Amino acid sequence: MGIIAPSILSADFTCLGDELKAVEEAGADWIHIDVMDGRFVPNITYGPIIVEACKRVSGLALDVHLMIEKPDLMIPEFAKAGADYISVHAEACTHLHRTLQLIRSFDVKAGVALNPATPLSGIEYIIDQLDFVLIMSVNPGFGGQKFIDSSVEKIKSLSALLEKHGSDAIIQVDGGVNTETIKTVHQAGATSFVAGSAIFNTPDYTKTIAGLRKAM
Repeated sequence: MGIIAPSILSADFTCLGDELKAVEEAGADWIHIDVMDGRFVPNITYGPIIVEACKRVSGLALDVHLMIEKPDLMIPEFAKAGADYISVHAEACTHLHRTLQLIRSFDVKAGVALNPATPLSGIEYIIDQLDFVLIMSVNPGFGGQKFIDSSVEKIKSLSALLEKHGSDAIIQVDGGVNTETIKTVHQAGATSFVAGSAIFNTPDYTKTIAGLRKAM
């Protein structure tokens, strides 16, 4: 079965603790935390203090997606706050190999996120440093966007690339994931699915998460 990772970007922040408990009880596997700085992407969200708060409330793995410039400066803070997984954008890293080593030095799983227009070639020589790869199936910055269809072929190519190198890195997809798209990306090779509005904008999280699993 795949990993369902609700993105708190779409959660109700007036009762975040309750929202986290609700998706955990509903059967979620990870909590996805989208960190935006207003520079790398045109939006600002939250910092390590929210990760720390999530850690106190939830028993699920915290999957921190850094959509920020110069991520090396903040990786130690997010790791200390309780991140279990940290992904950085290839487009934001001058020395990607070094950045991944930094993440792993805190005993945190390391991942690379790729924007829709970014080719896979930039990660081929650092696959041995990767625990997961995040394919953005929308342009990062805002929730609720429409799935970009070309992401499917990209996921297939990534799956083949990982197999070629004997890597067991997880393929994660983020953007427009719902009951209509999850089967296609799962068949393409994705095993971790970030869903924000598709979960938090529904009245019954248990039914929604079960529906996502059934649709794979």
